[in-house]
Amino acid sequence: MPVAPSLYNAAVKRPWLMNMLKPLAGWYANAAGYRQLGLKADDLLVEESEPVLKAVARLSPQESYDRIYRIRRATQLSLQQKVLPKNEWTKPEEDVPYLSPILEQVYAEGKEKQALDTLTILKKH
Repeated sequence: MPVAPSLYNAAVKRPWLMNMLKPLAGWYANAAGYRQLGLKADDLLVEESEPVLKAVARLSPQESYDRIYRIRRATQLSLQQKVLPKNEWTKPEEDVPYLSPILEQVYAEGKEKQALDTLTILKKH
């Protein structure tokens, strides 16, 4: 089960498509507004699903603390209908996936477990 629908794999194979989509992706990320609240894209993953909870549990203590801090600060800013000063916005180079790789690993482990649980053994006579 993929994390989210993505054109990334198709775009990577076609450099012309990557060059065309990159400005659009940057514009969309800025228009979404989460960076203005100091969040990273992976902070937006909802913790209500079991795989995301497992992935969050696997974060290092520092990454977990940083995630909680960013989410609480963004919630407070949202309640106050404010955004951070521009110098505190999350920069594009800082907005790297930290939870998605772990989440993909959790999904892969789930697939493997499913395959092993449904494994049938055939006896040779």
